Amino acid sequence: MSKTASLAVGRGAAAPFVALVVGALAMAISPVFVRWADVGPFTSAFWRVTLALPALYVWMRIAERGTSNQRRFTLPVVLAGLAFAGDLLFWHSSILHTNVANATFFATTAPIWVVVFGWIFFRARVGRETLIGLALCLAGGAGLLAQSLRFRPEGAIGDAFGVVTGIFFGLYFLAVQAARRDAGAARVTFESSVITAAVLFVAAMTERHLLPSSLFGLGALLVISWLSHVGGQGLLAVALGRLPATFSSLVIFLEAVAAALFAFLLLGEPISLVQGMGGLLIMAGIYVARPRRV
Repeated sequence: MSKTASLAVGRGAAAPFVALVVGALAMAISPVFVRWADVGPFTSAFWRVTLALPALYVWMRIAERGTSNQRRFTLPVVLAGLAFAGDLLFWHSSILHTNVANATFFATTAPIWVVVFGWIFFRARVGRETLIGLALCLAGGAGLLAQSLRFRPEGAIGDAFGVVTGIFFGLYFLAVQAARRDAGAARVTFESSVITAAVLFVAAMTERHLLPSSLFGLGALLVISWLSHVGGQGLLAVALGRLPATFSSLVIFLEAVAAALFAFLLLGEPISLVQGMGGLLIMAGIYVARPRRV
């Protein structure tokens, strides 16, 4: 695979791109169910990953049927698990200390860190189209949140947590892409989730209740686990086996677009002209930064 961030791909890129988009949409719905879970933020993050492990294990066994000598818990896989644990811990902390709009905006800076760390660790060059696409997506993300994005001194610590969230998510993209060079998507997702669950268990033990107090809360945890983690993170790992991490990280901006559409369709919340333009800028940015075929 080329070190150029705008790396060209073959004709088989359509399926990984579809997986990436569907994965982003699956992850976009998770904040709704986090709000409905009857547990604290760290505990919901722990159950999100832990409840997914049986399904991910079955996927791995099916995917590797007939193969042998699979490398287990390679360094990139371990780093991916640690990075995702950091992402979830700081994401939930950000939501607790600032408004959701600010937390979301700063978390979407992940593509910046993919570019920065990709160059530092892998000397990956970034094409002009990728940089233009990144700028368009960042502008579009700010536009989508323009009505509620506010910078307040009392929320500074939460905003800082949001920035750290973006850093960890950027590292996660790079680690998963590196892990996919030696292992399939199923093994990478399962083994990295084992690492993540172990870290999140320690964090969850600092909260008062480890179990939900209602069946509704349990249902919310199951949905976020099987839909957002098994579906979202699993499809992301599939896509990162074929698509550049920089481009893939830009697609997370679709989560913000999907959230606005869900609010419009399900909650009747209007979409302003500025928000509409923000969504179009994100779509344009993803199109501009798309991988070119050889």
